[in-house]
Amino acid sequence: MRRTLVTAIALALASAGPAVLAHPAGLAPDAPTAAVSVTTQLPRDVRPTHYDVEVVPHADRMTFDGKVRINVDVLVPTRSITLNAVDMTFANVSLGRAQGKALVPKTSVDANAQTATFTFDQPLPVGSYLLSIDYSGKIGTQANGLFALDYPTQAGRKRALYTQFENSDARRFIPSWDEPAYKATFGLSVVAPTGHMVVSNMPAASTHDLGDGRTLTLFKPTPKMSTYLLFLSVGEFDRTTLADGGVEIGVIAQKGKVEQARFALEASRDVLREYNDYFGVAYPLPKLDNIAAPGRSQFFSAMENWGAIFTFESSLLLDPAISNISDQQRVFTTAAHEIAHQWFGNLVTMAWWDDLWLNEGFATWMEGRTTRKLHPEWDADSVDAAFTSRGPMGGDAYATTHPVVQHVATVEQASQAFDGITYGKGSAVIGMLEDYVGEAAWRDGVRSYVAKHAYGNAVTDELWAEIEKAAPDKQFTTVAHDFTLQPGVPLIKASSTCANGETVVQLEQGEYTVDRPGKTPLRWRVPVSLRGADGKVVRVLVDGQASVRLPGCGAPVLVNAGQKGYFRTLYAPAQFKAISAGFATLPAVDQMGVMLDASALAAVGLQPEADALDLALQVPLQAAPELWQNVAGMLSNIDAMLKDNPARQAAFRKFAQARLAPKFAQLGWQNRDGDSAATRQLRSSMIAMLGALGDAKVLAEARRRFDASATDPSALPADLRRTVLGMVARNADAATWDKLHAMAKAEKSSMLRDQYYGLLAAAKDKALAQRALDMALTDEPGATNSASMISTVAWEHPDMAFDFAVAHREKVDTLVDSTSRARFYPGLGSSATDLAMVDKINAFAEKYIAPTSRRDAERVVNGIQTRVKLRQQRLPQIEAWLKQHGV
Repeated sequence: MRRTLVTAIALALASAGPAVLAHPAGLAPDAPTAAVSVTTQLPRDVRPTHYDVEVVPHADRMTFDGKVRINVDVLVPTRSITLNAVDMTFANVSLGRAQGKALVPKTSVDANAQTATFTFDQPLPVGSYLLSIDYSGKIGTQANGLFALDYPTQAGRKRALYTQFENSDARRFIPSWDEPAYKATFGLSVVAPTGHMVVSNMPAASTHDLGDGRTLTLFKPTPKMSTYLLFLSVGEFDRTTLADGGVEIGVIAQKGKVEQARFALEASRDVLREYNDYFGVAYPLPKLDNIAAPGRSQFFSAMENWGAIFTFESSLLLDPAISNISDQQRVFTTAAHEIAHQWFGNLVTMAWWDDLWLNEGFATWMEGRTTRKLHPEWDADSVDAAFTSRGPMGGDAYATTHPVVQHVATVEQASQAFDGITYGKGSAVIGMLEDYVGEAAWRDGVRSYVAKHAYGNAVTDELWAEIEKAAPDKQFTTVAHDFTLQPGVPLIKASSTCANGETVVQLEQGEYTVDRPGKTPLRWRVPVSLRGADGKVVRVLVDGQASVRLPGCGAPVLVNAGQKGYFRTLYAPAQFKAISAGFATLPAVDQMGVMLDASALAAVGLQPEADALDLALQVPLQAAPELWQNVAGMLSNIDAMLKDNPARQAAFRKFAQARLAPKFAQLGWQNRDGDSAATRQLRSSMIAMLGALGDAKVLAEARRRFDASATDPSALPADLRRTVLGMVARNADAATWDKLHAMAKAEKSSMLRDQYYGLLAAAKDKALAQRALDMALTDEPGATNSASMISTVAWEHPDMAFDFAVAHREKVDTLVDSTSRARFYPGLGSSATDLAMVDKINAFAEKYIAPTSRRDAERVVNGIQTRVKLRQQRLPQIEAWLKQHGV
């Protein structure tokens, strides 16, 4: 599953470091006080082997009728069969055997536990049975279970149906054993309006016209798989395909839009080839579709259903008039992520949600690896490793973090496990471990693991066992356990001296923490790469302390050469000074790593603020664009810290504009032949940053281009369009807001329409922000846009958005994915700088969020408190540095 960018931005605001993503559930929908946690694992006395499902959706009534015939094995004598079911009404239920009369049980439903239990008069003997159930269910408006999405077209509004089951929503569609270890095969038949396309995991086996305006479609049976991977979609779609290696690769979109998925189609082909080779096991299904859906989710942007990947349009379609290089990269990386799941997750599935990272961490790592291999031009300066390793550290350095392999007792906790540790740290640790054992040994271990556990379930240690066999001399499992069974970020303290023509490097391992300065450090065995005066890389495993001798003197020793190690580096002052002096000679990836570490360490008082800020002044005009992105980000952070002192902020903004102006003058407003992807992205970022800093010329040019675009589309080229519109919307007056509103109402493209309604929520003006909030509770924006509008208002106006959402909680609940509510409300306060928000979030959590589902409320609260505390500690040093530079 691919997480949403909105989630990343929201939780980034809640921490002092990079984004921490989470997906909690467990919000008590109507309870006046906190609910208890619901839905634990099912009894282990009965196991399904095959489901035959018949479904008749009634899209107009938002209901469906279903029949399921489940082949089950009773493993121990029992009087009852308990399975998962949510929002279902049961009609006929019976249990039959090859011999004997069918048994009719008593049916009871436990809504809190999300189960249905069928109780028999006598114990059932061990053996095989056929459980038959007739039932009806609900079609939702958010991405859980079977849901409907409405969208505009030139021919009027249309409605399409889709399913989304991970992690535990198949139970909204089929009474089932809705846990990953209960793998089974599935046969699916669907009655749908004639002329509508019906899509599932496997190709259709047959279709039958029922003569009443409806058609019955029967699909071929699936391989053995977990319930959360089943998929169904019904709508007025187009499909285009290509064949490669015996697999039919397809893309499906609303009518008239399928050619916008051409890039995704060809990317899927290229990625599938790469993975067939890498995993050593060929993709086992006859087809692989990618289905584009309008709308959005607060939780995810794509889902890896086996053979039928679901993707929201913004991560699959490319409209040449409005899509930029970042959109193209998002489409490719989404495909690379979801197709990786066809092996890690689908073919081999974690036994329980404790090991979710085996799905998501690995897919995230494969996504990055494959993007670098197939599109090296997108990382021309090879800086990605620094971002990959540092990205999760912001959240992992808080007390509210958790290990990569985490204990999950309930389904609500499983929902919370979809976060930045599972994805980002999981990926970063894999990158470090592969670098430690070597690319070939790592791949050999992965291939062995996939082949050994195909169509089954596994736990993390079963992967480690195969890597250990491939690299027996590396203490691999010990190192892997250190980084996956305990939380946190190692800190490597480094100093060096020169003696007898050698450099002696002293390394000491501690722990980097944002909110616990006196914490006793955990201990890791840390793979560390050093580069000394001769330019060669030496690798050492640091277990507490290490002393390393390197040939030559006169050049500073760089720690974490290549930046794949998952740790921060704190250099002794003299060594950092030497590295700073030679900063321009470092490879771009190491420049980025040094800058990121210096900023993070300065933020918690382990290094002078001046160290990080002086590095920002050293970045030359010709440096890698990503370095300039980082400089702009550092200046933005200081600007935010000065928000409560307008006069001081105004003075700083002149300084920041002056620092960025030479680079922007070099970039200009227009793309140039030969511009790299990173340069094009930097141009957009620089314009946005200067606009946020109040640069009058940039703001005026953005407004001019917006006004001109009404008659001259070239005034807003694709690479700048979203940036310019964002600046105009943020600074909108009432007339401009009304103009954007008119554009939103008139738009017939679902992707553009979603963007325009999002822009309406971005205004700094409080009155306009309130209009956006009020609009979010109407039907106008669409069921999946409203929650995002409230979230967007919250970036600038957290108290207003939070108070509004709580005041209208019952309505807002219907606008949020049920699995995201316990994250959504606290997240609205995540950008707050007033500690009063802490009390609001705590009061809300106490009243409405189950105790076991409060991880994200606690994370946001801790983030606000820590940010306020660190701001007070940091400002004097920052002020002193600014005065030294005439500000």
